[in-house]
Amino acid sequence: MDFLTLPDSPASDTILDRLSGRAGTRLVPHASGRPWLVGDWADEHFTLIIAGTRRLALIGRTRIDPVAAERILDRARSPHALDEVARTLPGAFHLLASFDGRTRSQGTISTARQIWWATTDGVTVAAADPGPLLALTEPRLDPETLALRLMTPVAPWPLSQRSVWTGVAQLPSGHWLHVSPDGTGRPVRWWRPPPAVLTLPEAAASLRTALTEAVAVRAAGARTMSADLSGGMDSTGLCFLAAAEGADLLTYHWQPLDPANDDSEWAERAAGLMPGVRHAVIAPDDAPSWFASRPGDGRTRDDVEGPPSWSRNRAHMEQLAQVAAAEGSSVHLIGLGGDELFGAVPGYLWSLVRRHPLRGLRAVRRHRTMGRWRLGSTVRGLADRTGFAASLAASADGLTGDPAGPFEAPRGWRGDLRMPPWATGQAVDTARRLLRAAAAGGTRPLDPDRYRHQILESVLMSGSAIRQLRRALAPSGVDWEAPYLDDRVIEAALSVRIGDRAAWGRYKPVLTTALRGAVPDEILGRRSKGEFSAEVYAGLETNRHALLELCDDLRLGELGLVDPETLRGGLLAPGPETRHLTPFENTLACENWLRSARAARATIPAGESR
Repeated sequence: MDFLTLPDSPASDTILDRLSGRAGTRLVPHASGRPWLVGDWADEHFTLIIAGTRRLALIGRTRIDPVAAERILDRARSPHALDEVARTLPGAFHLLASFDGRTRSQGTISTARQIWWATTDGVTVAAADPGPLLALTEPRLDPETLALRLMTPVAPWPLSQRSVWTGVAQLPSGHWLHVSPDGTGRPVRWWRPPPAVLTLPEAAASLRTALTEAVAVRAAGARTMSADLSGGMDSTGLCFLAAAEGADLLTYHWQPLDPANDDSEWAERAAGLMPGVRHAVIAPDDAPSWFASRPGDGRTRDDVEGPPSWSRNRAHMEQLAQVAAAEGSSVHLIGLGGDELFGAVPGYLWSLVRRHPLRGLRAVRRHRTMGRWRLGSTVRGLADRTGFAASLAASADGLTGDPAGPFEAPRGWRGDLRMPPWATGQAVDTARRLLRAAAAGGTRPLDPDRYRHQILESVLMSGSAIRQLRRALAPSGVDWEAPYLDDRVIEAALSVRIGDRAAWGRYKPVLTTALRGAVPDEILGRRSKGEFSAEVYAGLETNRHALLELCDDLRLGELGLVDPETLRGGLLAPGPETRHLTPFENTLACENWLRSARAARATIPAGESR
């Protein structure tokens, strides 16, 4: 569902001519007759509402009352009034409007559906991905953004949203892009996180409604659906909700390598409680290893946005897409977003102690015992009052410090940020400068509460992941969807009071309460969670020769960002703890992307090398 939106401007005809059909085969004009929407989309995922000279288009999976929407569009005094539509619809979609010479373009809060924009021919144009915009400009790679992508665990917001392409930008979360009649564009904020005021039963009821509708709009029109059944709470809940919709459902479970990982046991239990649903189990020997080379068979797309966050198990995903397509699936559900919304985010204790001191301190004592946190580390983490902008500056100072030990309590707005040991001085200096610039600009957090900021930051990272995954696997004919990242689901999850978000002895109480009655109690009683470091170590070992060969002509080395010999040494001796593995994932994702056809065609700014 790729598209380009053009302003109601004479320049739009010229821009369309320059694209020479590369933007797609379908076109919807403004009331003036000038081109507005150009792209490729399926009829069942496209809704167009017209009220006089105004147009409202929805591209994606949702459900709308067209009569009510037409009334809103007709009586609206400005594009701002369309917030009324955006705030109520289920699913994941792009909302686009042509309104009396102005346009409004927006994606979703998580950015699972995103708007990218650029200026060409003196006007602002927008698209669902950077591809059409790059066709209008000379693709110029930004090595500074690649330096940020090396950071572990990931670059913090807002630097995580920075484009690898100069002159092309992402729309900030919770904003829509306003383009005026003269072609100038600017982001307009329309969404803020809801207050956390609902009790657990109240929030769970809202969440149950939102999740049910999120799955229902994916099931509508799908003769066959597929879904992950990892055995974890998130994917399992979606499977039961999908089965209740009556779709022909096929679930897939990847058997983990580690025998101590009990995901398979729980997946088998859940499968036995879904009569009429087909279940497939994929053994480790029948699946590609992590870090395996891409097949390069034309059934996936280059990552036009940049290095994908799921690069390590891309071959896994490609194989599953092909298998699901062969079984007739047109949409595949994954549980991405569940951990981010309902799991144990590091800042929870910090926020809980400030709202409920006694309850918070009891929770701290339990977590400290389980995690074997040092007392001094725990006290420092809880006492920290550093503001968000100041935390970015502090992170810049610590980029090359020793990583936090396994018994250190989580702290700060994002935890400790580090550059990998093979990052060059140039890469480190660049990351420091960009962090300090963001701090000097007085960057505000996504939410004033540290805990809620961390939830939203994680949601944005997952939105980026599913967005890239959907685009890359689109040629398979299977649309990958993450219902937990829908706007209404996010709002429901954020609305619960912080004191009700966790309960001793219960795993993800907000989610399990919402799913009660839809998922059997014996499944909701799970308190463990699978861990996949065995797959990472095995993937590095299996593919070590190919990974070492990358160091012979390292693209990141040619850009001056990574020292090839230091990376080679790290691959030969990755370290015994799981925290030593994350730097490899980010670096290899960047390196493999630089070898893609898309990146190879890009221009490197003067002063850099290839």
